Amino acid sequence: MAGPVAALKPLEPVQFGGLLHPQSPQSMCCAVETAVAATFAVPLAHLRGKTRGVFLVAFARQSAMYLAHVVFGLSYTQVGQCFGRDRTTAAHATRLMEERRDDPGVDALLGALETACQSLRDRAACDGRIRP
Repeated sequence: MAGPVAALKPLEPVQFGGLLHPQSPQSMCCAVETAVAATFAVPLAHLRGKTRGVFLVAFARQSAMYLAHVVFGLSYTQVGQCFGRDRTTAAHATRLMEERRDDPGVDALLGALETACQSLRDRAACDGRIRP
């Protein structure tokens, strides 16, 4: 695990193309997808792809599903719908990421993404939206 994670660039500011409405699961998933895609340098189209893809794409998608559930509190059903997957796939991704957090590199990466997503969530809760 250390190889692919070590090759990732640090989290950089991400510009969102729209407003983040805390009531919209789709909006929250979009924010998570954008942050994860930028961090992992994976195109959004690959994250949203129908197939699992290469390891890095699958790992990025699982990370995004985990963050949508943990940070934004979306149900597995909502997460699955947002990512075009079944709720059991979202639950599996969350379990995998929880196990992978035993790796210090993965834990640091997910911690940084969690902080970024929590900031988005908190800003959206304050004024109801986030402007790009």
